[in-house]
Amino acid sequence: MEIEAATVDFEPIFALDGKLKLQSQVELAGTQCAYQTYGTLNADRSNAIMICHGLTGDQYVAGTNPLTGRAGWWDHVVGPGLVLDTDQYFVICTNVLGGCLGTTGPSTINPDTGQPWNMDFPVFTVADMVDLQVHLIDALGIDQLFAVIGASMGGMMALDWAARHPERVFASIPVAASWRHTAQNIAFHEVGRRAITADADWHDGAYRGLGVKPEKGLAAARMVAHITYLSETAFQEKFGRELPRDSKLSFVLDPEFEVERYLDHQGKTFVQRFDAASYMYLTRAMDYFDLAARHDGDLAAVFKGVGTRFLLVSFTSDWLFPTAESRTIVRALNANAADVSFIEIPADYGHDSFLIESATDFHDVLEGFLDGSARRRGLKP
Repeated sequence: MEIEAATVDFEPIFALDGKLKLQSQVELAGTQCAYQTYGTLNADRSNAIMICHGLTGDQYVAGTNPLTGRAGWWDHVVGPGLVLDTDQYFVICTNVLGGCLGTTGPSTINPDTGQPWNMDFPVFTVADMVDLQVHLIDALGIDQLFAVIGASMGGMMALDWAARHPERVFASIPVAASWRHTAQNIAFHEVGRRAITADADWHDGAYRGLGVKPEKGLAAARMVAHITYLSETAFQEKFGRELPRDSKLSFVLDPEFEVERYLDHQGKTFVQRFDAASYMYLTRAMDYFDLAARHDGDLAAVFKGVGTRFLLVSFTSDWLFPTAESRTIVRALNANAADVSFIEIPADYGHDSFLIESATDFHDVLEGFLDGSARRRGLKP
């Protein structure tokens, strides 16, 4: 049974005192940020880890997601005795700016009109998402995060944290990410946005007031995106050209192959938990991301003088954010004699390899880097 997000309590909520100034120079009033925390903040507030979620993720990295009723998206990584050991670390995860699980975005109320923002919401960037997180840790009394960890869009945020707020981040761990969105990735996002706006229930983004949702368009956008998250090997091993058990070709144009049915399922479940307008805005924020743009394309200049420790992780089968992207960042960091580690992990699952519970090589690398960083930070003997 579908649960409306409006009926779910997404506490705790951080309410920004004042306006959030966006990269576009728009000043956003009434900004709120929904977040979750796991573990306990130590006495000197030095053990906090910020996890930045991906494009369609949320703040529920562990425990039970109140909207879906399912375990958090990193429930096998975050918790007592796990890789991100909440007996040692204070883990924070926010629903990003523009999201649809409690943080200010197109589905929330515009304080000037008393109505949902819809498509009047200002366009924002990855940097704006990070700036809202900066305000949150200020409110929590945290001067420096022990680590920022993120994959995909979250990896962009981890890079932005270190690039623009290096004094606030002891260690940055971008996973399956890049310093800028490629033309191919922008193209995939545009196809998804076009699918949404072509839906008869889109109504120029004002669907909320009409009691409808552009479910077909959003489902199609999710299906296209999901193809990019997996590798050819993963699709072939999981589905091949299989038909439903004991069936034969029926000579119809309806979904027939197992892979079609899988994508159809992905689309249908996605529309129950995500908002179409948020998808429009968040994909655009990723498209705009280019760390080197403000330095005339010189990526090395972005990290000049940075003192943050880095671990960059890529996966061999990830063609959405391939290893070459991470290597370029590593070279830019090396040009500044930064403290950087890098590993390419063999994996067949594609971009989504970081989410897989059986990704033990990745988990071992992450745990080892955190342990070493904790000793250097004085959190461990």
